[in-house]
Amino acid sequence: MGWKRVKRDFSFKQVIVARSDLKMGKGKLAAQVAHAAVSCARATERSNPSWFRGWWEEGQAKIVVRVDSEAQLNELRRMAEELGLSACLVADRGLTQLEPGTVTCLGIGPGPSDLVDKVTGHLKLF
Repeated sequence: MGWKRVKRDFSFKQVIVARSDLKMGKGKLAAQVAHAAVSCARATERSNPSWFRGWWEEGQAKIVVRVDSEAQLNELRRMAEELGLSACLVADRGLTQLEPGTVTCLGIGPGPSDLVDKVTGHLKLF
């Protein structure tokens, strides 16, 4: 029995953009995505509490997508900030797989889904 993918519309969501060019292990990737999710959720809670509350009450929708470079992360961060969304880059401490300071992920939001989609809607799922 397979899983059926169900598309659900959310008013609010958070997107984590991870670099696929780094070839991180699954555990490393999961940890970096978690850092981005938590950091950006806390930033939104401070900067736009109503967006945070809406996202929280809807079940904290999160989507993980991919890009191929740090330059792409920086461009997406700029676009998100121009729209008033929280955008948090994650840099690794360099204790295991990566060099210290390697930028691995970008958290965007939570925020209104239509705004987040203007920045990340064209990206492929990780």
